[in-house]
Order: sequence, then structure tokens, then C-alpha cells
Amino acid sequence: MPFTRINSKMVEAQVLPGQRLFSQRGAMLAYRGNVSFTPNIQGGQGGIGSMIGRRMAGEATPLMTVEGHGSVMFGHGGHHVHCIDLTGDTLYVEADRLLAFDGTLRQGTMFMGSQGGVMGVIRGQVTGQGLFTTTLQGQGAVAVMAHGGVIELPISPQRPVHVDPQAYVAHRGDVRNKLSAALGWRDMVGRGSGEAFQLELSGQGTVYVQASEEKL
Repeated sequence: MPFTRINSKMVEAQVLPGQRLFSQRGAMLAYRGNVSFTPNIQGGQGGIGSMIGRRMAGEATPLMTVEGHGSVMFGHGGHHVHCIDLTGDTLYVEADRLLAFDGTLRQGTMFMGSQGGVMGVIRGQVTGQGLFTTTLQGQGAVAVMAHGGVIELPISPQRPVHVDPQAYVAHRGDVRNKLSAALGWRDMVGRGSGEAFQLELSGQGTVYVQASEEKL
């Protein structure tokens, strides 16, 4: 169920009988046809385990299930929308960045400490982002939100990517992440650049970065 880009801040999805998609509540802008919207309490394709994981994470991004026959336009808060097509791989995405996604994708929750060890935990404490990240796996489309648009940066073993934690949106592939500290004497006395921490992503894959450091 691919998304059709209307403009930089709106996408449209076709909803067919027997199919469904999930979206952030309040993200529906308009629709045509016989379409229903119901609160989702089962954690999408991930079931009750996914729901529990999100509750533990303190996720404040409830979902709704979209079903029926018609077309639905999505957008939220005037944020830019970026579409990602998955072909069997896994997308790791901050929960509050999700706008809508294909109902065929399996949703889960990953503890960031499992990738970054202690540094993964520090990442959540320092950046204000959760210790948990939402995972979407399978074949289908995902629409994510960002400030000022999204750029895709390739990650390779020879070329890791460092990202400001507040600019991070999502990543995919065989990627490890850790928080790198760049504290110097200027930072200690309050005269540094403000970039005291960077999220380092290494391995093989892609990271999606928004054009602003603001949180959604």
C-alpha cells in the first residue's frame, strides 16, 4: 500500500477491502469513500507484546487503524513527510516520527541499550528520546514526519555517520549505534558549539536525518 505524495507535507493512501493501515491519531486530513478509523490498542501487527513495550517506553503516540474502501490523506502539524518502502528489511524509527504505515508490516519495540550497551541507555537520558525505538519489518510502505525535510545518508563499514541525536529520524540495515561524547574544556565552561553528543551509526545501511534539530 504505497503512499502517494501530494506535496511536501501531505501523502495519500489507497485503502482496499481486506487491507488496513495504521496511522498516528489525528493524522487524517481528509478521505473519500467508505473508510473507518478506530483506536488501535493491540500494538499493530506486533500484538500485545508490542503494545506493552510501547507503554514501558512511555510512548505518547497512540495509533488508529484505518480500514474500508477509499483513499485517505495524511499529514500532521505541518511537518514534512518522507516515504520509505521496505522490502523485507527492518526500519528502526522514533515513535513520534511515525505518520502512517502499511498494516502488513510487523511492529515491535527494541530496547536501545541492546545495541549500544550502557551508551544506548545514556542516549535516552541525554537526548530526551526514549530508551525504546519502534521497529517495522516486512514488505510495505512507511510515512515518517520531520522538520524541514529528510535526507538519506548511506552508512558503510568504512564510513560511519555521526548524527545530532535531535536530528535523527530513523535508520535501516545492519547498523549499530552508540552515543559519542565530544566534551572539551570549552563545553565545560559553556562556550562550546552545543554539539557535545553525537549519535554514531556504523555498519551497513541508511540513516534518515531531518533538517532541523527541533523535536516534534
